[in-house]
Amino acid sequence: MTTPAQTSRAAQILVRPLTVNGLTVPNRIVMASMTREFSPGGIPGENVASYYSRRAGAGVGLIVTEGAYVGHDSAGGRDSVPRFHGEEQLAGWAKVAEAVHAAGGKIVPQLWHMGMVREAGQPPYADAPPVGPSGLRLDGTAGGGKEMTQQDLDDVIDAFVEAAVAAERIGFDGVELHGAHGQLLDQFLWAGTNRRTDAYGGDPVARTKFATEIVAAIREAVSASFPITFRYSQWKLGAYDARLAETPEELESILTPLAAAGADAFHASTRRYWLPEFDGSDLNLAGWTKKLTGKPTVTVGSVGLDGDFMRGIEKGEGAPLKSIDDLLDRLENEEFDLVAVGRALLQDPEWAAKVLEGRTGELKAYDAAALGSLS
Repeated sequence: MTTPAQTSRAAQILVRPLTVNGLTVPNRIVMASMTREFSPGGIPGENVASYYSRRAGAGVGLIVTEGAYVGHDSAGGRDSVPRFHGEEQLAGWAKVAEAVHAAGGKIVPQLWHMGMVREAGQPPYADAPPVGPSGLRLDGTAGGGKEMTQQDLDDVIDAFVEAAVAAERIGFDGVELHGAHGQLLDQFLWAGTNRRTDAYGGDPVARTKFATEIVAAIREAVSASFPITFRYSQWKLGAYDARLAETPEELESILTPLAAAGADAFHASTRRYWLPEFDGSDLNLAGWTKKLTGKPTVTVGSVGLDGDFMRGIEKGEGAPLKSIDDLLDRLENEEFDLVAVGRALLQDPEWAAKVLEGRTGELKAYDAAALGSLS
Protein backbone atom coordinates (compact mmCIF):
# COMPACT_ATOMS: atom_id res chain seq x y z
CA MET A 1 0.00 0.00 0.00
CA THR A 2 1.20 3.50 -0.80
CA THR A 3 2.12 5.59 2.21
CA PRO A 4 1.90 9.42 2.47
CA ALA A 5 5.66 9.50 3.05
CA GLN A 6 6.30 7.62 -0.22
CA THR A 7 3.95 9.91 -2.11
CA SER A 8 5.57 13.06 -0.71
CA ARG A 9 9.08 11.82 -1.43
CA ALA A 10 8.20 10.85 -5.01
CA ALA A 11 6.76 14.29 -5.69
CA GLN A 12 9.72 16.07 -4.12
CA ILE A 13 12.33 14.14 -6.10
CA LEU A 14 10.57 13.84 -9.45
CA VAL A 15 9.35 17.43 -9.59
CA ARG A 16 12.84 18.96 -9.57
CA PRO A 17 13.83 20.74 -12.81
CA LEU A 18 16.94 19.81 -14.78
CA THR A 19 18.92 21.84 -17.31
CA VAL A 20 20.57 20.11 -20.29
CA ASN A 21 22.57 22.61 -22.29
CA GLY A 22 20.03 25.35 -23.12
CA LEU A 23 16.95 23.33 -22.21
CA THR A 24 15.40 23.33 -18.74
CA VAL A 25 13.08 20.37 -18.21
CA PRO A 26 10.44 21.15 -15.54
CA ASN A 27 10.61 17.72 -13.89
CA ARG A 28 12.37 14.37 -14.12
CA ILE A 29 9.69 12.46 -16.07
CA VAL A 30 10.33 11.75 -19.76
CA MET A 31 8.00 10.15 -22.27
CA ALA A 32 10.09 7.55 -24.09
CA SER A 33 9.98 7.23 -27.85
CA MET A 34 7.47 4.61 -29.05
CA THR A 35 6.60 3.84 -32.67
CA ARG A 36 2.87 4.37 -33.24
CA GLU A 37 2.18 4.40 -37.02
CA PHE A 38 -0.67 6.91 -37.07
CA SER A 39 0.83 9.34 -39.61
CA PRO A 40 -0.35 8.42 -43.15
CA GLY A 41 2.14 9.60 -45.72
CA GLY A 42 4.54 10.29 -42.88
CA ILE A 43 2.53 13.38 -41.90
CA PRO A 44 1.64 13.79 -38.20
CA GLY A 45 -1.87 15.17 -37.91
CA GLU A 46 -4.02 16.76 -35.24
CA ASN A 47 -4.48 13.37 -33.55
CA VAL A 48 -0.70 13.09 -33.08
CA ALA A 49 -0.49 16.64 -31.72
CA SER A 50 -3.30 15.90 -29.26
CA TYR A 51 -1.69 12.60 -28.24
CA TYR A 52 1.54 14.29 -27.18
CA SER A 53 -0.02 17.46 -25.75
CA ARG A 54 -2.32 15.43 -23.47
CA ARG A 55 0.69 13.87 -21.82
CA ALA A 56 2.56 17.18 -21.59
CA GLY A 57 -0.50 18.78 -20.02
CA ALA A 58 -0.65 15.94 -17.48
CA GLY A 59 2.84 16.62 -16.19
CA VAL A 60 5.37 14.86 -18.42
CA GLY A 61 8.42 17.12 -18.31
CA LEU A 62 9.96 16.08 -21.63
CA ILE A 63 8.35 14.37 -24.61
CA VAL A 64 10.59 12.32 -26.89
CA THR A 65 8.56 11.69 -30.03
CA GLU A 66 8.18 8.41 -31.79
CA GLY A 67 11.06 7.81 -34.17
CA ALA A 68 10.78 9.91 -37.34
CA TYR A 69 12.63 8.95 -40.50
CA VAL A 70 15.35 11.30 -41.70
CA GLY A 71 15.40 12.29 -45.37
CA HIS A 72 17.26 9.36 -46.86
CA ASP A 73 15.48 6.91 -49.17
CA SER A 74 16.63 3.85 -47.20
CA ALA A 75 15.78 5.30 -43.78
CA GLY A 76 12.29 3.93 -43.28
CA GLY A 77 10.09 0.92 -43.75
CA ARG A 78 6.47 2.01 -43.23
CA ASP A 79 4.43 4.78 -44.81
CA SER A 80 2.43 5.37 -41.62
CA VAL A 81 5.52 6.20 -39.55
CA PRO A 82 6.20 9.96 -39.50
CA ARG A 83 9.05 11.47 -41.47
CA PHE A 84 11.14 14.42 -40.40
CA HIS A 85 11.55 15.86 -43.85
CA GLY A 86 9.21 17.26 -46.48
CA GLU A 87 7.04 20.37 -46.40
CA GLU A 88 3.79 18.74 -45.26
CA GLN A 89 5.54 16.50 -42.76
CA LEU A 90 7.44 19.37 -41.11
CA ALA A 91 4.32 21.54 -41.06
CA GLY A 92 2.60 18.75 -39.14
CA TRP A 93 5.50 18.48 -36.73
CA ALA A 94 5.48 22.24 -36.13
CA LYS A 95 1.88 21.93 -34.94
CA VAL A 96 2.89 19.07 -32.64
CA ALA A 97 5.62 21.19 -31.02
CA GLU A 98 3.25 24.14 -30.70
CA ALA A 99 0.60 21.99 -29.00
CA VAL A 100 3.07 20.52 -26.50
CA HIS A 101 4.43 23.95 -25.62
CA ALA A 102 0.90 25.30 -25.18
CA ALA A 103 0.33 22.46 -22.69
CA GLY A 104 3.43 23.46 -20.72
CA GLY A 105 5.78 20.72 -21.91
CA LYS A 106 9.09 20.37 -23.74
CA ILE A 107 9.56 18.17 -26.79
CA VAL A 108 12.37 16.71 -28.92
CA PRO A 109 12.00 14.53 -32.02
CA GLN A 110 13.79 11.22 -32.23
CA LEU A 111 15.63 11.13 -35.56
CA TRP A 112 15.76 7.64 -37.04
CA HIS A 113 17.37 5.57 -39.78
CA MET A 114 16.57 1.85 -39.77
CA GLY A 115 19.57 0.66 -41.77
CA MET A 116 19.61 -3.09 -42.25
CA VAL A 117 16.58 -3.61 -40.01
CA ARG A 118 14.56 -2.38 -42.98
CA GLU A 119 13.28 -5.05 -45.34
CA ALA A 120 13.93 -4.77 -49.07
CA GLY A 121 10.96 -3.35 -50.97
CA GLN A 122 9.37 -1.58 -48.03
CA PRO A 123 7.76 1.85 -48.38
CA PRO A 124 7.96 4.79 -48.50
CA TYR A 125 10.76 4.27 -51.07
CA ALA A 126 10.41 0.65 -52.10
CA ASP A 127 13.21 0.75 -54.70
CA ALA A 128 15.82 1.83 -52.17
CA PRO A 129 17.87 -1.07 -50.77
CA PRO A 130 18.50 -1.53 -47.05
CA VAL A 131 21.94 -0.19 -46.18
CA GLY A 132 24.34 -0.75 -43.32
CA PRO A 133 28.00 -0.69 -42.36
CA SER A 134 28.63 -4.11 -43.92
CA GLY A 135 25.29 -4.93 -45.54
CA LEU A 136 24.52 -7.42 -42.75
CA ARG A 137 21.31 -7.93 -40.85
CA LEU A 138 21.34 -8.37 -37.07
CA ASP A 139 21.53 -12.15 -37.49
CA GLY A 140 24.63 -11.84 -39.67
CA THR A 141 22.91 -12.59 -43.00
CA ALA A 142 22.96 -10.37 -46.08
CA GLY A 143 19.20 -9.79 -46.33
CA GLY A 144 19.26 -8.06 -49.71
CA GLY A 145 21.11 -5.02 -48.41
CA LYS A 146 24.31 -3.24 -49.38
CA GLU A 147 27.43 -2.04 -47.64
CA MET A 148 27.44 1.73 -47.42
CA THR A 149 29.86 3.62 -49.64
CA GLN A 150 31.44 6.91 -48.62
CA GLN A 151 28.76 8.70 -50.64
CA ASP A 152 26.07 6.79 -48.71
CA LEU A 153 27.69 7.78 -45.42
CA ASP A 154 27.87 11.43 -46.44
CA ASP A 155 24.24 11.41 -47.62
CA VAL A 156 23.00 9.97 -44.31
CA ILE A 157 25.05 12.48 -42.31
CA ASP A 158 23.48 15.27 -44.36
CA ALA A 159 20.01 13.82 -43.76
CA PHE A 160 20.47 13.83 -39.98
CA VAL A 161 21.85 17.37 -40.06
CA GLU A 162 18.99 18.65 -42.20
CA ALA A 163 16.46 17.07 -39.83
CA ALA A 164 18.11 18.58 -36.75
CA VAL A 165 18.27 22.03 -38.35
CA ALA A 166 14.59 21.71 -39.28
CA ALA A 167 13.74 20.70 -35.71
CA GLU A 168 15.28 23.87 -34.33
CA ARG A 169 13.69 26.00 -37.04
CA ILE A 170 10.14 24.77 -36.42
CA GLY A 171 10.32 25.13 -32.66
CA PHE A 172 11.50 21.88 -31.08
CA ASP A 173 13.58 22.01 -27.90
CA GLY A 174 16.38 19.69 -29.01
CA VAL A 175 16.85 16.39 -30.84
CA GLU A 176 17.44 12.77 -29.89
CA LEU A 177 19.43 10.52 -32.22
CA HIS A 178 18.28 6.89 -32.34
CA GLY A 179 21.45 4.89 -31.86
CA ALA A 180 19.87 1.92 -30.07
CA HIS A 181 18.17 -1.45 -30.62
CA GLY A 182 20.05 -2.47 -33.76
CA GLN A 183 19.08 0.52 -35.90
CA LEU A 184 21.59 2.06 -38.32
CA LEU A 185 23.80 4.01 -35.90
CA ASP A 186 23.85 1.03 -33.56
CA GLN A 187 24.81 -1.23 -36.46
CA PHE A 188 28.00 0.80 -36.78
CA LEU A 189 28.68 0.69 -33.03
CA TRP A 190 28.22 -3.09 -32.75
CA ALA A 191 30.94 -5.51 -33.85
CA GLY A 192 28.25 -8.03 -34.83
CA THR A 193 27.13 -5.92 -37.80
CA ASN A 194 30.16 -3.72 -38.43
CA ARG A 195 32.80 -5.77 -40.25
CA ARG A 196 34.35 -2.84 -42.09
CA THR A 197 38.10 -2.62 -42.55
CA ASP A 198 38.23 1.11 -43.33
CA ALA A 199 38.20 4.00 -40.84
CA TYR A 200 34.58 3.24 -39.89
CA GLY A 201 35.27 -0.26 -38.57
CA GLY A 202 37.65 -2.10 -36.31
CA ASP A 203 38.02 -1.43 -32.59
CA PRO A 204 35.26 0.16 -30.47
CA VAL A 205 36.59 3.70 -30.98
CA ALA A 206 36.75 3.28 -34.77
CA ARG A 207 33.20 1.94 -34.80
CA THR A 208 31.98 5.23 -33.26
CA LYS A 209 33.31 7.30 -36.18
CA PHE A 210 30.05 7.43 -38.16
CA ALA A 211 27.91 8.34 -35.16
CA THR A 212 30.40 10.92 -33.93
CA GLU A 213 30.53 12.53 -37.38
CA ILE A 214 26.75 12.88 -37.28
CA VAL A 215 26.81 14.36 -33.78
CA ALA A 216 29.62 16.76 -34.67
CA ALA A 217 27.94 17.88 -37.90
CA ILE A 218 24.68 18.56 -36.08
CA ARG A 219 26.52 20.37 -33.30
CA GLU A 220 28.10 22.68 -35.88
CA ALA A 221 24.82 23.29 -37.75
CA VAL A 222 22.48 24.12 -34.84
CA SER A 223 22.71 26.72 -32.09
CA ALA A 224 25.30 26.04 -29.41
CA SER A 225 22.55 25.87 -26.78
CA PHE A 226 20.37 23.42 -28.75
CA PRO A 227 20.67 20.06 -26.95
CA ILE A 228 21.59 16.79 -28.65
CA THR A 229 20.72 13.53 -26.88
CA PHE A 230 22.11 10.19 -28.05
CA ARG A 231 20.04 7.09 -27.31
CA TYR A 232 21.90 3.80 -27.24
CA SER A 233 21.52 0.28 -25.89
CA GLN A 234 23.46 -2.90 -25.40
CA TRP A 235 20.60 -5.13 -26.62
CA LYS A 236 19.28 -5.36 -30.18
CA LEU A 237 15.92 -6.36 -31.62
CA GLY A 238 15.81 -10.14 -31.45
CA ALA A 239 19.27 -10.21 -29.84
CA TYR A 240 18.59 -9.30 -26.24
CA ASP A 241 21.89 -10.68 -24.97
CA ALA A 242 23.99 -8.62 -27.41
CA ARG A 243 26.44 -6.16 -25.89
CA LEU A 244 28.43 -3.23 -27.20
CA ALA A 245 30.72 -3.37 -24.19
CA GLU A 246 31.65 -6.12 -21.74
CA THR A 247 33.47 -3.81 -19.33
CA PRO A 248 33.23 -0.19 -18.15
CA GLU A 249 36.47 0.51 -19.99
CA GLU A 250 35.01 -0.67 -23.28
CA LEU A 251 31.88 1.39 -22.69
CA GLU A 252 33.98 4.46 -21.94
CA SER A 253 35.82 4.03 -25.24
CA ILE A 254 32.49 4.19 -27.08
CA LEU A 255 30.84 7.02 -25.16
CA THR A 256 33.81 9.39 -24.83
CA PRO A 257 34.04 10.20 -28.57
CA LEU A 258 30.27 10.83 -28.73
CA ALA A 259 30.44 13.21 -25.77
CA ALA A 260 33.47 14.97 -27.27
CA ALA A 261 31.64 15.37 -30.58
CA GLY A 262 28.85 17.31 -28.90
CA ALA A 263 26.33 14.94 -27.35
CA ASP A 264 24.82 16.81 -24.38
CA ALA A 265 23.04 13.83 -22.79
CA PHE A 266 22.63 10.08 -23.17
CA HIS A 267 19.45 8.00 -23.09
CA ALA A 268 20.58 4.56 -21.96
CA SER A 269 17.96 2.02 -23.03
CA THR A 270 17.59 -1.13 -20.94
CA ARG A 271 14.72 -3.59 -20.62
CA ARG A 272 14.80 -3.57 -16.79
CA TYR A 273 16.20 -0.37 -15.32
CA TRP A 274 17.17 -1.96 -11.99
CA LEU A 275 19.56 -4.60 -13.35
CA PRO A 276 23.28 -3.87 -12.78
CA GLU A 277 25.22 -3.45 -16.01
CA PHE A 278 28.60 -4.84 -14.96
CA ASP A 279 29.77 -7.21 -12.23
CA GLY A 280 30.91 -5.63 -8.99
CA SER A 281 28.60 -2.61 -9.05
CA ASP A 282 24.89 -1.89 -8.66
CA LEU A 283 25.04 0.88 -11.30
CA ASN A 284 22.71 0.36 -14.24
CA LEU A 285 23.60 1.39 -17.80
CA ALA A 286 22.51 5.01 -17.27
CA GLY A 287 24.47 5.14 -14.04
CA TRP A 288 27.65 3.94 -15.71
CA THR A 289 27.07 6.34 -18.59
CA LYS A 290 26.90 9.32 -16.26
CA LYS A 291 29.92 8.15 -14.27
CA LEU A 292 32.03 7.67 -17.40
CA THR A 293 31.01 10.80 -19.33
CA GLY A 294 29.80 13.28 -16.70
CA LYS A 295 26.82 13.99 -18.96
CA PRO A 296 23.16 13.96 -17.85
CA THR A 297 21.51 10.59 -18.45
CA VAL A 298 18.03 9.16 -18.90
CA THR A 299 17.21 5.73 -17.51
CA VAL A 300 14.44 3.59 -18.97
CA GLY A 301 13.17 0.04 -18.66
CA SER A 302 9.81 -1.28 -17.42
CA VAL A 303 8.97 1.66 -15.17
CA GLY A 304 5.38 1.54 -13.97
CA LEU A 305 4.09 -1.32 -16.09
CA ASP A 306 2.20 -3.06 -13.29
CA GLY A 307 0.03 0.00 -12.67
CA ASP A 308 1.26 0.39 -9.10
CA PHE A 309 4.28 2.66 -9.41
CA MET A 310 4.67 3.04 -5.67
CA ARG A 311 4.54 -0.65 -4.87
CA GLY A 312 6.91 -1.95 -7.47
CA ILE A 313 8.10 -2.37 -10.99
CA GLU A 314 7.42 -5.20 -13.42
CA LYS A 315 9.16 -8.41 -12.43
CA GLY A 316 11.12 -10.16 -15.12
CA GLU A 317 14.15 -12.19 -16.13
CA GLY A 318 14.59 -13.56 -12.62
CA ALA A 319 15.27 -10.10 -11.18
CA PRO A 320 13.64 -9.28 -7.84
CA LEU A 321 10.79 -6.81 -7.83
CA LYS A 322 11.98 -3.28 -7.09
CA SER A 323 9.94 -0.66 -5.28
CA ILE A 324 9.65 3.03 -6.05
CA ASP A 325 12.08 3.65 -3.20
CA ASP A 326 14.84 2.02 -5.27
CA LEU A 327 14.22 4.35 -8.20
CA LEU A 328 13.97 7.40 -5.96
CA ASP A 329 17.16 6.44 -4.11
CA ARG A 330 19.04 6.30 -7.42
CA LEU A 331 17.67 9.65 -8.53
CA GLU A 332 18.43 11.24 -5.18
CA ASN A 333 21.97 9.84 -5.31
CA GLU A 334 22.30 11.32 -8.81
CA GLU A 335 23.06 7.95 -10.37
CA PHE A 336 21.03 9.23 -13.33
CA ASP A 337 19.01 12.37 -13.95
CA LEU A 338 15.78 11.59 -15.76
CA VAL A 339 13.36 8.65 -15.84
CA ALA A 340 11.73 7.67 -19.13
CA VAL A 341 8.32 6.00 -19.09
CA GLY A 342 7.06 4.17 -22.16
CA ARG A 343 4.14 1.79 -22.31
CA ALA A 344 2.65 2.93 -19.00
CA LEU A 345 2.12 6.34 -20.63
CA LEU A 346 0.40 4.72 -23.61
CA GLN A 347 -2.06 3.13 -21.26
CA ASP A 348 -2.59 6.15 -19.03
CA PRO A 349 -2.09 9.71 -20.39
CA GLU A 350 -2.50 11.01 -16.82
CA TRP A 351 0.26 8.78 -15.43
CA ALA A 352 2.67 11.60 -14.58
CA ALA A 353 0.03 13.76 -12.89
CA LYS A 354 -1.18 10.83 -10.81
CA VAL A 355 2.35 10.07 -9.61
CA LEU A 356 3.27 13.70 -8.93
CA GLU A 357 -0.03 14.38 -7.15
CA GLY A 358 -0.01 11.20 -5.07
CA ARG A 359 -3.00 9.66 -6.90
CA THR A 360 -1.16 6.40 -7.44
CA GLY A 361 -4.20 4.32 -6.54
CA GLU A 362 -5.70 5.51 -9.82
CA LEU A 363 -2.85 4.22 -12.02
CA LYS A 364 -3.85 1.68 -14.67
CA ALA A 365 -1.99 -1.54 -15.37
CA TYR A 366 -0.60 -1.78 -18.89
CA ASP A 367 -2.76 -3.50 -21.51
CA ALA A 368 -1.29 -4.19 -24.96
CA ALA A 369 -4.57 -2.99 -26.48
CA ALA A 370 -3.30 0.54 -25.81
CA LEU A 371 -1.07 0.13 -28.85
CA GLY A 372 -4.14 0.22 -31.08
CA SER A 373 -5.08 3.86 -30.55
CA LEU A 374 -3.77 7.36 -29.85
CA SER A 375 -5.70 7.79 -26.64
